[in-house]
Amino acid sequence: MDKTRKKKVELPRKIRVGKKMYTIDILETMLQNGDMARVYYDRNRIELGQRSNTTGRRYSRSEMNDSFWHELVHAILYDMDEHKLNKNERFVTEFAKRLSEAINSARFE
Repeated sequence: MDKTRKKKVELPRKIRVGKKMYTIDILETMLQNGDMARVYYDRNRIELGQRSNTTGRRYSRSEMNDSFWHELVHAILYDMDEHKLNKNERFVTEFAKRLSEAINSARFE
């Protein structure tokens, strides 16, 4: 097996963050222009769009995975009451990128 090949990570349908169970919904497109994904803390829900609501371009599996991890980081920071970090999109994006890379590289042998 090629060790450099990216492992395909399936997105969960539900995930626990703290005491909340979040549902992950994959939509054709997001409602708000420009959104790829969004976390709704009050509804315990993460939504991911499969294509752009402005251009119609279909997102790659990698882009959807990155969006999922990004929104999950928001949910974790919200649960931790880290509101200042949660509003820092650069931090959330960079942390989610590294989290995704770590999970994609994990090997259970």
